[in-house]
Amino acid sequence: MDKLERLLNLTAALLHADRPLTADDLRERVGGYPDAKPSFRRTFERDKDDLRSMGMPLRVEAVPGSNPPIDGYRLNRDEYAGAELHFEPDELAALHLATNLVQVDGDDTALVRLGAAGGSPPEEQLGHVPFSATLATLIGAAADRRAVTFTYRGAERTVEPWRLSFSRGHWYLDGWDRTRSAERLYRVDRLESDVSLAGEALEPIGSVADPLDLRGWELGDGPAIEATVRIDPDQAAYARHILGDVALAEDGSVTASLQVRNIDAFRSFALSFLEHAEVIGPPELRVDFVSWLEAQA
Repeated sequence: MDKLERLLNLTAALLHADRPLTADDLRERVGGYPDAKPSFRRTFERDKDDLRSMGMPLRVEAVPGSNPPIDGYRLNRDEYAGAELHFEPDELAALHLATNLVQVDGDDTALVRLGAAGGSPPEEQLGHVPFSATLATLIGAAADRRAVTFTYRGAERTVEPWRLSFSRGHWYLDGWDRTRSAERLYRVDRLESDVSLAGEALEPIGSVADPLDLRGWELGDGPAIEATVRIDPDQAAYARHILGDVALAEDGSVTASLQVRNIDAFRSFALSFLEHAEVIGPPELRVDFVSWLEAQA
């Protein structure tokens, strides 16, 4: 169990406690602590300090019925969530921990203020997530079911955001592109203009694509081209490692069909096999690939 999971479990236990919980109670309920008592105590003390540094109102109260009094710990749900926030306490806890343990760009964002990001020392933060006013607008539009307009690859787009996701170091916008009447996936840092709101969203939210499930040549906003590539037998094992369980031909080679939206990424994939890969079709893609190779010579 890593630190983030342990702190989330600790916070959940403190929020759901109907009485103050002792350190031993929390050790049993939370899990993930060292077995040795001195090590547990040191880790537990650090965890308490972390929660307090994030602004969580951790209370220390005597456990009812204990004699002599034993310290117990809890988080008051009403005090923690507050009257003006539209989060359940559990949801707020997860967001609060995430914004403290992951460094989010832009200390003036609402997310950072909510989570008091920056409270954890840099060496204890788990990652770095870029944030911007553009991203904030897109997240708000997705939550409020509003359309947005922006320029992407030289063309103005009107898009109904469905989901914002962070993958491979970049934010991605998945939504309905009214211009193309189809679902499209955009890399947010490649937007070429500010984002403006453009009225209410009209299209029902569909099943969104997950960037983690997409390969480089599938990440793009253009129409998909079905490319056919043949890979020689001596490179077939590596090809199947990348592409999955692609059938082998009798000679041991692999012929794969790829849905290509990003030509540059497709070229990079084909060139990784050097002379052992051949673009078979469609004809226009093969001609484009050969012309590109000749231009590089």
